[in-house]
Amino acid sequence: MISYQVATDSHVELTVYDAAGKEVATLVHEQQNTGRYEVNFNAAALSSGIYFYTLRTGDFTAVKKMMLVK
Repeated sequence: MISYQVATDSHVELTVYDAAGKEVATLVHEQQNTGRYEVNFNAAALSSGIYFYTLRTGDFTAVKKMMLVK
């Protein structure tokens, strides 16, 4: 599960990439209101390893690293 907070009403994109930079999933791509959100990430088709996710809202971008262990 990935949690995030939107500071102002805006278009939100939450995308997951593998260590090579290849996009593996788009979890959110929609307009969202101010608030706190949680998104389930089903990684059943992915192998163990390091992944990155990018959160983009308006003029804000954050990149976080996560480790998937099966």
